Amino acid sequence: MSGARFAASGTGDSAVTPPGAQTGVRAAAWRFVLQRASAAVLAVCVVVHLASIVYAVRSGLSAEAIVARMHANPAWPAFYAIFVVAVAIHAPLGLRAIADEWLGLRGFVFDAVLALFALVLLGGGLYAVGALAG
Repeated sequence: MSGARFAASGTGDSAVTPPGAQTGVRAAAWRFVLQRASAAVLAVCVVVHLASIVYAVRSGLSAEAIVARMHANPAWPAFYAIFVVAVAIHAPLGLRAIADEWLGLRGFVFDAVLALFALVLLGGGLYAVGALAG
């Protein structure tokens, strides 16, 4: 057995986590939880968004009328801000998992690129929400 993996203790051999592995496991667990939680938020947001589109189309609302409703009710910009945050969390984590599993891409540089992608999604999305909310 390798000394890096196992170490002797007073009661016999016991598994020892290599330095840095605990942090990696903890980070992977957080990524898993964040992706699943953001997926749950996105599921609700997509249903509400599609229902509002169907309502707007069936009611014959114009783009001006839809924007006017967003200005009149602060709940809509708040809803879309939550939608944007969920996308900014979910999409980069999903891309990271796919790139890791299928392409073997991983490491600090790739994570930094995905973090930048998340910031672009967040910034662009919140800018759009702010522009529509007036």
